[in-house]
Amino acid sequence: MSRRPPPPPMPFDDEATSHRIGTLALAFCVGSAAALMAMHATRARAQPAGPADGAPLMRAPLQVVAPVDFKRYAGLWHEQARLPNRFQKECAGPVTAEYTPLPNGHIQVRNRCVLEDGRIDEVVGEARPVPVPGLPGAGRLEVRFAPSWLGWLPLVWGDYWVLKLDREYQVALVGTPDRKFLWVLSRVPHLSEGALQAELEYARTLGFDVDRVVRSAPGAGG
Repeated sequence: MSRRPPPPPMPFDDEATSHRIGTLALAFCVGSAAALMAMHATRARAQPAGPADGAPLMRAPLQVVAPVDFKRYAGLWHEQARLPNRFQKECAGPVTAEYTPLPNGHIQVRNRCVLEDGRIDEVVGEARPVPVPGLPGAGRLEVRFAPSWLGWLPLVWGDYWVLKLDREYQVALVGTPDRKFLWVLSRVPHLSEGALQAELEYARTLGFDVDRVVRSAPGAGG
């Protein structure tokens, strides 16, 4: 029995083959692009809202009162409210700050507070003015409570910024540029509720978390 000869090979159609390869390549590219878009969309949904949603990258820098006459600012101040801080966590009664000008242009700072057992806790430090270009007499101070021989170390000085001060030097709002510390001070032992709320609301507009403030215990006459 004789074998049949094999069929002749199919002719190679260059145009048809190129068309099929192009179609497959296009489908692969479209599919990959769609997969990448879906992956990016999933990641975007999983990420928390950021500046693209309107949140600012950072708050505006704080401005200080200028000029401040620190000779008028000197004297006794009564704390009315403060943001909680580790330095005053033992203070349970009235808190006062007394400022006394020194011959070298600095200011002596004497802070007192009444502890829960009735004892007086007192700490004495020194404040120095910080020059601000274009703002002569700006209400910026640096305060040190460490020993004077450590005064050359930058880390022992803390910021003290006068953020609001009435014309009569009777009420002052003091804070730090990082907004972690805030104090409302008054010449009288007990400030009226309306006046205190006005100071706190102003501090809120500056970005301070006034919902966390601690009301100071009124002093004598409060």
